[in-house]
Amino acid sequence: MAHIRITSYGTGHDDNPAAPDPVVVDTTALHNPPDDPAVRATLTQLTGRHPDVAAYVLATPGAHNLLDTARRDIEQRIVRGEQHIDVHVHCYGGRHRSVAIAELLAADLSVLDDYVHTHHRHINHPILPARTPLLTDQR
Repeated sequence: MAHIRITSYGTGHDDNPAAPDPVVVDTTALHNPPDDPAVRATLTQLTGRHPDVAAYVLATPGAHNLLDTARRDIEQRIVRGEQHIDVHVHCYGGRHRSVAIAELLAADLSVLDDYVHTHHRHINHPILPARTPLLTDQR
């Protein structure tokens, strides 16, 4: 039986979790409620645990493939006999995309005969301001 620890977090908080050789799931390419004026007012104050946020994130093209790839990576480690598997799921703020994908991944893995624990590192942190692109000196 493997112990699977799924940690969601936001890279914008500059305190990423540490673990030897984690499975890393980058959700930054998925739809983000704070960046979308059409849903900002309704979804931003919720978290990725809310079904509406999860559905919004999963509606991104490629979201299901991201989940499938992560699940296959984890299952391969289980087959190799790894007893402790860390999974790091990240986005920028750690409240919406990473949480939604971590929860969905945990639900998918719960059918295995393994212990799955989920920790959301930044779910209760304030929403981070949008990143601004670096300006280049064009003299």
